[in-house]
Amino acid sequence: MIVDFHTHSSASDGALSPEQLLKRAVDAGVQHFAITDHDTLAGYLQVRESPSAKRVGLVPGVELSCRWAKSTIHIVGLNFDPDAPEMTSMVEQLSRVRRKRAKTIADRLAGVGIPNALEGAVAVAASSQIGRPHFAQWMVDAGVVTGMNQAFDRYLGNGKVGDVKAYWPSLADVTEVIVASGGEAIMAHPLKYRLTGVKLRAMLTDFVASGGTGLEVLNGRQIDADRRRLVTLASSLGLKVSVGSDFHKDLTYGAPVGVAVDSLNLDNSVWQTWLASK
Repeated sequence: MIVDFHTHSSASDGALSPEQLLKRAVDAGVQHFAITDHDTLAGYLQVRESPSAKRVGLVPGVELSCRWAKSTIHIVGLNFDPDAPEMTSMVEQLSRVRRKRAKTIADRLAGVGIPNALEGAVAVAASSQIGRPHFAQWMVDAGVVTGMNQAFDRYLGNGKVGDVKAYWPSLADVTEVIVASGGEAIMAHPLKYRLTGVKLRAMLTDFVASGGTGLEVLNGRQIDADRRRLVTLASSLGLKVSVGSDFHKDLTYGAPVGVAVDSLNLDNSVWQTWLASK
């Protein structure tokens, strides 16, 4: 079986349109799929009625930004009611937060001698949900930096001048919204937050207390030892497991759309729960 519950379209910071992303999933033989754009349902809503959506078993998906302690955390919501008032209200709130955050990022960049960043990033984002990658692309296009990596290394990455965290809602608030909307709340790429083992378990304990039900145990290209570690952690906390490519665009070392799961021996997965209910 091939599944993928973490992908991004051009509705947020992905390179492919929702239709193109669905075609990738079809071509890859994906049987259960989610478009999980950052803080927006726009990509999913564009294609949910298409024939390709049925071919890949498309379920509603989103990746919501939140805070835990001083860290920015991402929670993937899956198989929820996209029309639930709790979810639509949260997405609207996060859209406002992103616009406010974008202005703060631009103000900070202006303070270090890089003017007009907001206008530039908005132009790059077009109708997409604005984020730091759009600032990075504008900086490349404007000749401020030589590449996206340099933009993050110097200005936009964690701890840099353009790293603005203060506006996100709490982890508990976001998790509770997904659950109230009838969905599965999945902790996305838990090892990317670079928390100590003690802090990671503390965060996941708070996540479970708020209604969190799943842990992403495979995200993109990842060593097998990390997957095994996360599977053990999920089991110890009573969490289901989920997997995804975290596909944004074609990269030499990036993961393609689709994760073959038959050889991974994953018990208590989110998709097994859905299959059992059909």
